[in-house]
Amino acid sequence: MLDVWLPLIGGLVLLVAGGDLLVRGAVRVAERLGVSPLVIGLTLVGFGTSTPELVTSVQAALAGSPGIAFGNIVGSNIANILLILGISAMLFPITVSSSALSRDAMVMLGVAVTFAALSFLMPFGRLIGLVFVAALGVYIYLAFRQENVSAEHGAVYDKAAALEAADPAATPGTGGRGGLVAPLLLAVGGLVLVVLGGRFLVGGAVALAQSFGIPETVIGLTIVAVGTSMPELVTSVLAAFKRQSDLAFGNIVGSNIYNILGIGGTTVLIAPARVPQEIVTFDNLLMVAASLLLVIFAATGRRISRGEGAVFLAAYLAYLYVLWP
Repeated sequence: MLDVWLPLIGGLVLLVAGGDLLVRGAVRVAERLGVSPLVIGLTLVGFGTSTPELVTSVQAALAGSPGIAFGNIVGSNIANILLILGISAMLFPITVSSSALSRDAMVMLGVAVTFAALSFLMPFGRLIGLVFVAALGVYIYLAFRQENVSAEHGAVYDKAAALEAADPAATPGTGGRGGLVAPLLLAVGGLVLVVLGGRFLVGGAVALAQSFGIPETVIGLTIVAVGTSMPELVTSVLAAFKRQSDLAFGNIVGSNIYNILGIGGTTVLIAPARVPQEIVTFDNLLMVAASLLLVIFAATGRRISRGEGAVFLAAYLAYLYVLWP
């Protein structure tokens, strides 16, 4: 038992710790290369908390475990909405800006529908991966333009702000001056920890599935997905406690967009695969339904109430009951 759970838990710890160090080091390197704080925030900081999902899905795909790779992506999106946003809303009702709803939340829903439809129709080859990654690049570029001309922030900005509020050391401009060597070593050290953590986590997940006769897909959708979503949970809950509940909304919406376009796209670029049939026929549909429900709740009064948060959380517990053998 210990040889199964130790790599699993140790891998998660290394992923989260390594991801934090990677973001801190990369931010300092970018600062000292003269990159603007806004660009750093929308890229390195904005998607820093998604590093565990990225490394885990890529390593699982390379290891021939598409159930863990795609289960991690889809399961993380489901957990982000039903579990993390549900808990955050139950702590403090979440306010939703009109721009975050009309633009970012609709993009999230559209991306979820596209992923579900394509995975039903065909295997995911490198062309789909390239299109997904290119679409993410366009989305970030449009977010950068919007932040330059508008006082209303979008989901990408909110995702960065949520991490900066939880970890001030990740904020551009707080590292002082100095050379490139120290932050570069910090970033490389963080990357090494993330890669090792992903390897341990995937190995532990496969061993757990084999030891207990549980499908790899179920492990990916639950244990791996929730574990790699821990940074989003921490940043969203802290944002709720600090009465910055709008950041919690943007954090989750931005994460879900990145999970599919960035992580899904990169994963199939490196290791093309077909999404497992059980995910196609059930979990993808639940992801779309959860995304649609989020849009509906957010559109009613521009807020997600405690009662609606309780609905999210109850739905996630029901999902686990149905999914887990």
